[in-house]
Amino acid sequence: MTMGTSLLMLVPQQIFSGMNSFVLMAIPLFLLSGELMNVSGITERIVRFTNTLVGHRKGGLGHVNIAANIFMAGISGAAVADAAALGTMLIPAMNKSGYSKPYATALTGAASIIGPTIPPSMAMIVYGSVANTSIAGLFATGFLPGLFLGLLMMVLNHIISSRRGYQMQQRKASLGEVFRALKDGIFALGMPVIILGGILSGIFTPTEAAGVAVGYSLFVGLFIFRTLTLPMIWQALKKTISISGVALLLVSVGGILSWVLTVAQVPQTIAAGMLGITSNKYVFLLLVCALLLVVGCFMDLTASIVILTPILAPIAAQMGIHPLHFGITVVLALNIGLNTPPVGAVLFVVASIGQISMESIIKEIWPFVVCQIVTLLLVALVPWFSLLVPSLLGLY
Repeated sequence: MTMGTSLLMLVPQQIFSGMNSFVLMAIPLFLLSGELMNVSGITERIVRFTNTLVGHRKGGLGHVNIAANIFMAGISGAAVADAAALGTMLIPAMNKSGYSKPYATALTGAASIIGPTIPPSMAMIVYGSVANTSIAGLFATGFLPGLFLGLLMMVLNHIISSRRGYQMQQRKASLGEVFRALKDGIFALGMPVIILGGILSGIFTPTEAAGVAVGYSLFVGLFIFRTLTLPMIWQALKKTISISGVALLLVSVGGILSWVLTVAQVPQTIAAGMLGITSNKYVFLLLVCALLLVVGCFMDLTASIVILTPILAPIAAQMGIHPLHFGITVVLALNIGLNTPPVGAVLFVVASIGQISMESIIKEIWPFVVCQIVTLLLVALVPWFSLLVPSLLGLY
């Protein structure tokens, strides 16, 4: 058998091997559950509930945008999906309430990064599959960083809104209005509790949780809210196939590249080079953060994880960095790339929704990107910050 024939046989084997993973089944299932929740009106109920909580403060709709992304994080786990779902409602609403369209669009894009940080997260599922790391443990590491990022962005939104006079007058919701909004959205808010509670308590695996999420979405949409129709389900299926197909193809083809890199001993060469530069794990983490922030500007999130994880994770292990700590650092750093040009996927989505130029968004989004980088540095340099929740849950 010639070398060429061997390679022709090897390529399809590697592609199949890259996708032949029970864990990766969670990606299309979580995406489908998120799509079903969106088309059945769940997103609107979440926005209405968050508006009763924080809508009366300075920059109220901006706070609603960020808080809604925190709640939505427990449903879809994909920044692009959250940006599209919330942007369609909140960008026009914020603009109508006096916010500039570039600011409303930039805030929507920046807040969507919370989605793949707080579990469930598509990026964490891919990372866990590639690095052979506990996905439940990775999910747990995202809680504190995601909530901290949301709080930091709310503080920044308050400062900017106060200076510009955005939405300074709005009546505070009464306790009765809060309870009515909570009652209306209780089934929407129950989904993250079921998913995360089941995973973190060990009742079911992330993939099984994704299946439960789809079943829950169908039940709520068909029998509780009665807003879900067969055409809506069909549209959700088509959109899920489109998005997850691209992600899974990247993962599978990335398996070939990983094999080539391993055969060529590229990880070992890079490891020797980096260990020659520094033996300090925190300096190494800073170098990794800088590298990933640059890579995130030019490469797709999933492709970056698939290509770089097999190279960087073994070096981190050699330096004594906990796998979960390194995992959340990589995922958060690459998530930021969704907000940075020229390839930031979220920027293109919100620019299309807001119907404004990319340049006007970039001018407004950079303070929020700074918040994201501050959170990244905190995660990288203070290990207990991300590892506290998994340690309390006994996940490492």
